[in-house]
Amino acid sequence: MPSPQTLDEPDRRLVAGWAADCAERVLAVFEAEAPDEPRARDGVERARRFARGELDAASQIRDRFIAGRAAQAAASPAGKAAARAAGQASGVAHMGAHALGAAAFAALAAELAAPGRGGRDESIWQLAHMSEPVQAALRRLPLLGEDRSGPLGPGLLASGALGAHIERIQAALAQR
Repeated sequence: MPSPQTLDEPDRRLVAGWAADCAERVLAVFEAEAPDEPRARDGVERARRFARGELDAASQIRDRFIAGRAAQAAASPAGKAAARAAGQASGVAHMGAHALGAAAFAALAAELAAPGRGGRDESIWQLAHMSEPVQAALRRLPLLGEDRSGPLGPGLLASGALGAHIERIQAALAQR
C-alpha cells in the first residue's frame, strides 16, 4: 500500500503545477548566484511538464534528485533554499507531499533574501494562488508529523522554518 503522502497520479499532476509556480518565484535568487547551473530551472520545467501530462511519473521518479543537487552551486542559504524548492517541485511526480516541501523552501528562500517580509509575502501568495482542486488534493495529505513514510514525516521538512510554513499552509487549508 502506498504512503498517504503519495497522492494518486491525477492529484500529483495538479499539485505539481502549483509547486512549480512556488519554486519558480524564487528561482532568480538561485540563478543570480549560479547563472550557468541549469538543473534547478530544469527541475521546475519538468514539474510543469509532468503537471501537463507530458512526462510520465516513472521517468520523473528516476530524475527527482537532480534539481535539488543544484543547491551545491549556490553560495548563500537563500540560493540553496531556492534550488531545494525546485528539487522538491520536481519530486512531486514521485510523492505529492513534496509540493508542500517546494512551498516551504520557496518561503524560506524568500525570507532569507528579504528578511522580515519575504517569507510572509510568499506565504500569502502561495495560499492565494492555490486553485480549489489543488487545495482539495493537498487536504488529502496527512498533517505534518502524522505519517512517517514520506517527506511530511520526521526529518528536514518537519522542523524549523520549513515545518512552521507547512503547518501554516495545512492550517489555512483546514479553515477553507
